[in-house]
Amino acid sequence: MPEPPLVAAKPFLMEQDYAAYTPEQHAVWAELVRLRWAQIEQWACREYLEGYGILGLMEDRCPRLREIADRLEPRSGWRTQAVTGFMPHEAFFEMLAARRFPTTTWLRDRTSLDYTPEPDMFHDVFGHVPMHTHKVFGDFVQYYAAVCARVDDHDILERLGRLYWFTVEFGLIRQDGRIKFYGSGVISSQSEGNNVIEGKCRVRDFDLEEVLNTPVKVDELQKVLFAIESFDQIYEAMHRAEHKLLGNEVS
Repeated sequence: MPEPPLVAAKPFLMEQDYAAYTPEQHAVWAELVRLRWAQIEQWACREYLEGYGILGLMEDRCPRLREIADRLEPRSGWRTQAVTGFMPHEAFFEMLAARRFPTTTWLRDRTSLDYTPEPDMFHDVFGHVPMHTHKVFGDFVQYYAAVCARVDDHDILERLGRLYWFTVEFGLIRQDGRIKFYGSGVISSQSEGNNVIEGKCRVRDFDLEEVLNTPVKVDELQKVLFAIESFDQIYEAMHRAEHKLLGNEVS
């Protein structure tokens, strides 16, 4: 069965011009991977590490998005899709609901190795995409987007955005008696990773009500994050959030 066409997202789709990447950009990618890998190898969750291996990301060169998509799709039905940059929420949700992960193609420079104010290719590919090899996590993201695509109430979207922030972007999970990373914002940032490891960020048990009511801070290190016990937990939490915020509340 052919995929439904992307309508809202279509103006933002593009092809990655891989030949345009300079030796300096490839060197920056290699430096970013080197800086993060020692911590990630110890602190990333099993599912992330497995996904990273499945994707075969190059450590010394910028990734080819089409090759990643070809490895990813047979595993989970997801594909990476190059986009021009920031997208309105209608286009973003449409892509995620179609299991197409919008991926920027620009890469930060050496002056911003640990932080960039808007997501770049390292955040998107190194941080996000390996988790999309995991079926339950991928199903959660698709379901989340399908629900959000039906919402036109700003306050509800803001509260649902907190669920995305504290899972997909800054999620933690308890594995083997330790806190592990799975959210891209922690995976891709040395400062955010250190913030968790050094105990400067409070780690609370995941509670849907608390997550929905915790404001997001995008311009400072996180002061509180939430740890799940399994990825089934966030998929089930999305069902509860849908009922709670869109009516038909369940216990």
